[in-house]
Amino acid sequence: MKAIIYLECKDGSPISAALELFGAAQAAGAEVCPVTVAAPEGMLCEDAVVEAVSKKAKEEGADLVLLAATSTGKLACPRIAERLGAGSVNDAIAIAAEDGKLTAVRPVFGGTVRETIEFAVPAAVISIRGGSYDAPEKAPAAEELTAEPGGTYAKIAEVIAEAGAAVNLEDASVIVTGGRGMGSEENFRLVEELADALGGVVGATRPAIENGWAGRTHQVGQSGKIVAPDLYIACGVSGATQHVSGMMGSKYIIAVNKDADAPIFSIANLGIVGDVKQILPLMIEEVKKIKG
Repeated sequence: MKAIIYLECKDGSPISAALELFGAAQAAGAEVCPVTVAAPEGMLCEDAVVEAVSKKAKEEGADLVLLAATSTGKLACPRIAERLGAGSVNDAIAIAAEDGKLTAVRPVFGGTVRETIEFAVPAAVISIRGGSYDAPEKAPAAEELTAEPGGTYAKIAEVIAEAGAAVNLEDASVIVTGGRGMGSEENFRLVEELADALGGVVGATRPAIENGWAGRTHQVGQSGKIVAPDLYIACGVSGATQHVSGMMGSKYIIAVNKDADAPIFSIANLGIVGDVKQILPLMIEEVKKIKG
């Protein structure tokens, strides 16, 4: 089995979720062919990926194409599959090949159920959720592909500065997230202060964003970003399924909530029952002491 791995890059380097694709390919016993894609001026990134990766997969006779389950990866995945006459699955957390059959596992119904899909066609295009596999210490060199402008469905007419473009939740090693339990925008600043003290990134639940305490680019959850940091601190977060499905891959979870029965405690490695307005200032103070 031969796999084309699309290494999505940010600031010239592959993102961590893309590097994990080597682990996924290894799990399927596939020979890897890693590629990056350069988009011509005016061409949308996902169009470029679809054009270049589809062409490369046909040239190599690849059985498998792997992408990170980012917004670009999820958009490109089914479009590449259509061009290759392959099956496609988005947001898989595991893949395997046995007796010539390829299967993929993905969470459904907000992560409460895991679905196993067996491909009936010989080729497959799959996007893998970040945090599902370990990245190699040193990844093989990738071939840079350049997409041809023809055959695109859209083009960039104007670029307007993105709000919150600096927010990079997917690659963050530490995320401090605030939920409805923070109570107010003023209290939410404690989340920002703790994240800053830890050198981490601020996350937010949907209610916190709807209340205007944080921008939508900070949203963690099924309708936001899927994250898998080394440390995830949930502050005033109840643990609704929609949110948990977006951070369940975190390696170590700390939860702070005044409700001892909050669902978030069932998945936390460490739970602190108490008022976030009292607990967070103490955490910030201790972190600053240790660093100072």
